[in-house]
Amino acid sequence: MIAYDLTLTTTLIFIAHWTIIIGLSIRVIMRRRPVGVSLAWLAVIFSVPFVGALIYLFIGENRIGEKYLKRAAAIHNIYSEWQRALQKQASLAQPTADGEVTSLQCHAETVVGFPAMQGNRLQLMHDFESVFESIIADVDHAKSTCHFEFYIWEVGGLADQVAEALIRAADRGVICRVLVDAIGSKEFLKSKLAQRLRDSGVKLVTSMPVGVIKMLMTRVDLRNHRKIIVIDGEIAYTGSQNLVDPRFFKQDEGVGQWIDAMVRVEGPSVEALGGIFIESWELDTGAGLETLESTSGVHSVAEKGPAAVQVVPSGPAFRPEAIHQLLLTTIYSARKELVITTPYFVPDDTLFTALISAAHRCVGVTIVVPSKVDSRLVRYASRSFFDDLLSAGVQIAAFNGGLLHTKSITVDGEICVFGSVNLDMRSLWLDFEISLFVYDPGFIQQVRAMQARYIEDSEMMDLNEWRKRSKTQRFIENAAHLVGPLL
Repeated sequence: MIAYDLTLTTTLIFIAHWTIIIGLSIRVIMRRRPVGVSLAWLAVIFSVPFVGALIYLFIGENRIGEKYLKRAAAIHNIYSEWQRALQKQASLAQPTADGEVTSLQCHAETVVGFPAMQGNRLQLMHDFESVFESIIADVDHAKSTCHFEFYIWEVGGLADQVAEALIRAADRGVICRVLVDAIGSKEFLKSKLAQRLRDSGVKLVTSMPVGVIKMLMTRVDLRNHRKIIVIDGEIAYTGSQNLVDPRFFKQDEGVGQWIDAMVRVEGPSVEALGGIFIESWELDTGAGLETLESTSGVHSVAEKGPAAVQVVPSGPAFRPEAIHQLLLTTIYSARKELVITTPYFVPDDTLFTALISAAHRCVGVTIVVPSKVDSRLVRYASRSFFDDLLSAGVQIAAFNGGLLHTKSITVDGEICVFGSVNLDMRSLWLDFEISLFVYDPGFIQQVRAMQARYIEDSEMMDLNEWRKRSKTQRFIENAAHLVGPLL
């Protein structure tokens, strides 16, 4: 009888196991995601009985949440109408461009709806002290609104001074709205400083909240990775800098200080950044778009400078393939030089092929990555690409001055991509990100000079030396490569 029960139990487990595997495999196949991603998930589902299926159900699909999707549908028409108004406004002073630049502008406008807009003044800031001093000064001069959207806010140092500036602004009657990610800013949201902000009248909201119940309904690792500030609808900031003082941030990781860059924007593109914040605020709060619009500070912004800028938001909710497509177009447009800085380099097969192809076209391709990163798995997965890249003639610079967190791409002195997007699958498919596509020689020259300074503080990798690493090292890298599509 006992043997019979064991046989029946084993049979039922066996049937359940294969029913789950077959059902989820069909689901993965029908999603038609990139081949590498699909194969990686199939490997997880098949290799770990039941647990692999649970992992897939929790983080295998971009489940954004029913409430979020309903709010998005409710504001879709208003948002689209506003974008069309921007397109009409931009067409009156269409940036003069041809060839690859025109194609990229058209591609970006088609997939995300934002046109390239002339008349912007851009100020590149590549040291954290200047960034924070400028933000604090602008907040202290704010008259109507201060809008902040960040992945990480951490207590300490200059980040606290930004909070004090917001409290002063709220005391003056300025409407201050702050949206920070639930995971990235977890400790900050529980801090006394966060409570002081709330008590002062600053509207502090958790973006993409998590919880045990929500885990059953949404994918918890879909995060708001954006860094956006909009002040009075006239001034904006974006880039890679979180609201953290690098002198205090993750000092126990052994990777050195985080190195970031931001851009201060004045001109018509501020309206696009402001509208993106408003959309994020509405989707996370459901505050009522009409009420929000009346105090948003978003309006037609006068021209301030010569730069043509195209704002490109990205994320899993709408057209998740957009930023991936645009980066491919950017890389394939290179004819002479392509320089990339990114802290996390785990490209998929198509981006990897595009980089190899650029080098084979005699484009001078340089990729700058930190010599140490705060994720061992990402470090090994990243290094699994180096042999093929070096063999193709790509130069790889290992930055020694800390964890290089700046995300930038320059192409032939004609195109610059600058913002929060890393060259890994998480940024490209799972996180809400913000990028500026800039078509201005002056600004691009500044970014290229910044990249050159990073390269000067780097060790250029040599193919022959790289191939001397041990077989154990190679095995670890190649094993990490297999999970690269899931990173």
